[in-house]
Amino acid sequence: MSFRSSILVLVGASAAGLLGCAQTSSGTLAASAAPTAEAVPTPGRGPGPITTPDGVQLYHKVWGPKDGPVVVFSHGWPLNSDSWESQMLFLADRGYRVVAHDRRGHGRSSQPWDGNDMDHYADDLATVIRTLDLRDVTLVGFSTGGGEVARYIGRHGTGRVKAVVLIGAVTPLMVATPDNPDGTPVEVFDALRRSSLENRSQLYLDLASGPFYGFNRPGAIVSQGLIDSFRSQGMQAGHKNAFDSIRAFSETDFRSDLKRFDVPTLILHGDDDQVVPVDCARAAHQLIEGSRLVVYEGGPHGLTDTHKDRLNRDLLEFLRG
Repeated sequence: MSFRSSILVLVGASAAGLLGCAQTSSGTLAASAAPTAEAVPTPGRGPGPITTPDGVQLYHKVWGPKDGPVVVFSHGWPLNSDSWESQMLFLADRGYRVVAHDRRGHGRSSQPWDGNDMDHYADDLATVIRTLDLRDVTLVGFSTGGGEVARYIGRHGTGRVKAVVLIGAVTPLMVATPDNPDGTPVEVFDALRRSSLENRSQLYLDLASGPFYGFNRPGAIVSQGLIDSFRSQGMQAGHKNAFDSIRAFSETDFRSDLKRFDVPTLILHGDDDQVVPVDCARAAHQLIEGSRLVVYEGGPHGLTDTHKDRLNRDLLEFLRG
């Protein structure tokens, strides 16, 4: 299947109702193997990249006043921390200390052959938080980053976490399984993998110019700048890392992780999300006790750009409590 065919599969699956997410009616799930936050070794501190226990170099940025309330961002696939610049600038200008890192294998971080999975992503986030000695943190995760945040809490708890925001998140589980029959057929993700191997540059271009930002919808105002930025960020990621990450974001089951949330949680999702269906947000809302769900009417997957003004206001309101 070609890259253009895989985009049609993704969009067609959405139109046919084939894109789904985990239901909350499944039985009790075993908790993830969960070392405490204190079990993660503290790497050396310094102005350069943060080094993980397995030797991966993580690029990171810290903006805003040193004494401001801390907000940590986890980005989506196949992007990097630059995708958060609108939110980071907005919040840093209002007194928040904002932190974001490039996920292992993405952006300016190093590209390990192995470890491109949610457990390592979560442990890398723990390394960033501990290395910078961040406390009372609000974790904000978009798409794959939402899964990273969920697995972080599943493995490391909320000892350093004040609140959570999930935006277009892949939680609780995207792929269809025997106990998640309404999920997205694995064939959709297989098509993405084939397209990545065939011509991933074109795949990223087609995703950005189509379903990611909703630019394939009638009357959409298309931004070539956003399309170019998405493709550019995607091509900074290692080929193997981005390929492996498709399995990580689509097949990881976060249901037990979400049940460990015990801090205020805001869930933001577009009801025209053609990449991660809004039913994912509704399912996550049911699993996270006391969470608040806000659905953006007509909103696509890339809310952090297409609806950034409203989203930034919603973030600030939530942060100010």
